[in-house]
Amino acid sequence: MKKVLHTPEGVRDIYNVECGKKLALESRLKKTFHLYGYHDIQTPMFEYFDVFRKEIGTTASKDLYKFFDREGNTLVLRPDFPPSVSRACATYFNPEHQVITLSYTGNTFINNSSYQGRLKETTQMGVERIGDDSAEADAELLAMTVECLLKAGLKEFQVSVGQVDYFKSLLQDANLDIEEEENLRSLISQKNYFGVEDLVRSQNIPESLEKAFLELPHLFGSSEILQKARSLTDNICAIKAVERLEEIYEILKIYGYEKYVSFDFGMLSKFQYYTGIIFRAYTYGTGDAVVRGGRYDHLLEKFGKKTPSIGFAIILDELMSALDRQKIKVETGHRNLLVYTDATEQWAISLARSFRAKGKNVEMMKRNSWDERETFEAYGRRSSVASMLYLREDRKIEVINLQTGEEKLVNTKKKTKQQ
Repeated sequence: MKKVLHTPEGVRDIYNVECGKKLALESRLKKTFHLYGYHDIQTPMFEYFDVFRKEIGTTASKDLYKFFDREGNTLVLRPDFPPSVSRACATYFNPEHQVITLSYTGNTFINNSSYQGRLKETTQMGVERIGDDSAEADAELLAMTVECLLKAGLKEFQVSVGQVDYFKSLLQDANLDIEEEENLRSLISQKNYFGVEDLVRSQNIPESLEKAFLELPHLFGSSEILQKARSLTDNICAIKAVERLEEIYEILKIYGYEKYVSFDFGMLSKFQYYTGIIFRAYTYGTGDAVVRGGRYDHLLEKFGKKTPSIGFAIILDELMSALDRQKIKVETGHRNLLVYTDATEQWAISLARSFRAKGKNVEMMKRNSWDERETFEAYGRRSSVASMLYLREDRKIEVINLQTGEEKLVNTKKKTKQQ
């Protein structure tokens, strides 16, 4: 029976103050999505395995939670949202003829290895812009990423932007076999300078191309890095990839968010999921990205619609962790604690009803004659209560601001006589 009282490894309960903060943060972020004109969508928590198969998803099959329905079909708990949203978009919308903007909130499930120390169930919030392959669309999602993090309360963060087409263009010129391509991709992503050097110099590729690969792990920084990336190659597709980033950066200047953006040509994905820009947002207090996103123009083709798309996901658990470690408060609304006795119960209920009718949150707690006021004050502070109303039997209320410690005495009996 003891085992039942604990959650399985990789999942956890969220309750009281933390749960309130999480819901408040979700509400704040969702409002930002709506301000940009994105519409809500809810997709099932589980889908057919084919929706997340290797060619589509970003999660290896061995890391998926799989089970069967009555007919023997293999089902999967969703590991991420883009495939689900793309499947729904291909089913209900016509993105080939109009731009579709969708936003979502929900939990994702990945069966990580125990030693990784990561949660197996996380909450993600994100958006998908489908049917738009413009630089303006790329810039809008980067601007939304910045605005969401600012609305969350972060002040110090960076959105790092890469361009997978730049690397793919260089690969086409290199004529490496698939295994060497994957090794090179992995080494560059890890910023393994010596590993990249050993691999590249063991291949029979032109000196100029060799130099470009060797520079890739170092190609990160502010907008000045774009010119350097352009100078490393004469590949037309690679140069177009750089030009796209330059165009996006100019649009971000109009938003006024360019200072939050940097560039990293060594940011690559082991999945062939991304086709253009790829980006991640980082802040201190967490070891992983708080936002992941990018362009995946061929995803909807897997569901029968040939149309481009771009999106991002905020990993809410990582964001909450960062806010907590940076001691950034998430306001959950003004909560009041009303403490009463048997003799003041009718009065207390009347007061509570009056407050609630005005939209004020009131929690009621009954006290015994031997209870100390300090006991309720301590409870209120633990529970993030803003004010405590301590009802006395002489019709006076002791009002305590639990955040500042200020107190005042309200004589309601006197007011009643005056009336």
